[in-house]
Amino acid sequence: MTPGTTRKPADSLDDDDYPAYTVGRAADMLGTTPAFLRALGEANLITPLRSEGGHRRYSRHQLRLAGRVRELVDQGTAIEAACRIVILEDQLAAARQLNDQLREQATGPLPTGPLPAEPS
Repeated sequence: MTPGTTRKPADSLDDDDYPAYTVGRAADMLGTTPAFLRALGEANLITPLRSEGGHRRYSRHQLRLAGRVRELVDQGTAIEAACRIVILEDQLAAARQLNDQLREQATGPLPTGPLPAEPS
């Protein structure tokens, strides 16, 4: 958004980074506890935004990261290692997206579908 523009309430519905979920709701959605979410904050995986009253609020993007950590922890990975893995996965996905955008700007849209056969 540019300075001077106002956000419409409906703009938040599709925003993955909008902090819509309380710690209790987020924990319920993930099938975990608020303490687990606080531990992810202490491990620097996610930093929830705070409401005017000081309550933690989580975005869908943050919940996806927390869900991935939960999967790894459930498989026996230590929480610190799981957070590091998820941070690296998230950074890799962002780098790939940026790479695709830059390549598209330089060469046009990437082809979709099967690759053409090489000449024999």
